[in-house]
Amino acid sequence: MATLGRRRTALAAGLATLAMAVGAAAVPAQAVDKMKYIALGDSYAAGQGAGPYLDGCYRSESAYSELAAEVKAIKLVRNAACSGKTTQEVVDTQLRQLNKSTELVTITAGGNDLKFGDIVTKCGNAMVDSTAAPLCDKASADAAAQLASGQLAGAVAEMVKSVKAAAPNAKVVLTGYPYLYNPGTLDPADPMSVFIDKATFLADGLNGSIAGAAAATGATYVDVRTAFAGHGINSADPWINLDLANLGSPDNFHPNAEGYEAYYAALSKAGAYSSR
Repeated sequence: MATLGRRRTALAAGLATLAMAVGAAAVPAQAVDKMKYIALGDSYAAGQGAGPYLDGCYRSESAYSELAAEVKAIKLVRNAACSGKTTQEVVDTQLRQLNKSTELVTITAGGNDLKFGDIVTKCGNAMVDSTAAPLCDKASADAAAQLASGQLAGAVAEMVKSVKAAAPNAKVVLTGYPYLYNPGTLDPADPMSVFIDKATFLADGLNGSIAGAAAATGATYVDVRTAFAGHGINSADPWINLDLANLGSPDNFHPNAEGYEAYYAALSKAGAYSSR
């Protein structure tokens, strides 16, 4: 009887061990290996332009971070981005979402530091009203001065340092911005050509500043200009919104759904959403 008891005990233990092994194998690897991801930034990170919106920050389910949430290796904890935010406002209002468990942070920010929306509005007005040209020139010159002085690059670098302090274990990825219009040859006699040339110059400076800040802080920079190539407002298939019937629309000069897919594709190609 003692021998039989020992056999039953051994059998029960074996079955228990097998059940535990089967149970563990049944749990998908991604359930425990998902990378905890938080998105920060301005309207281009929030998803403005693609709608429908979840809140007053113009966060959209079409945002590139929401597209990344479909990746099995990614767990989007929160898209904390909000329309209109500067680099300093990202630090002041969005970093509370970060902690030591955060493994990936993406950021699109810097355009509002240059007041890019104000530049586009004033320079757009200048195309139809020559008396508005001085306002366009002043706004453009102020932005160019920030770029030339390194002020913007410094602001982006300080933002990244703050992000890394709040999320010391995270991979930090900065994105650039697309050209609003497909670049072309400058024709000084054509107001639209002059406007596009200014916008292209400032976009190059903006992206260069972000890339420089990424290099200085050990962050990753993802350029999206190539991903958007041929899809500016002045193309047959624009991925940037401009509603001529509603020039006051907040969606104007922001990507549409195809544009955010291009953002996501550029980030994926750069390995932003792959495990480290």
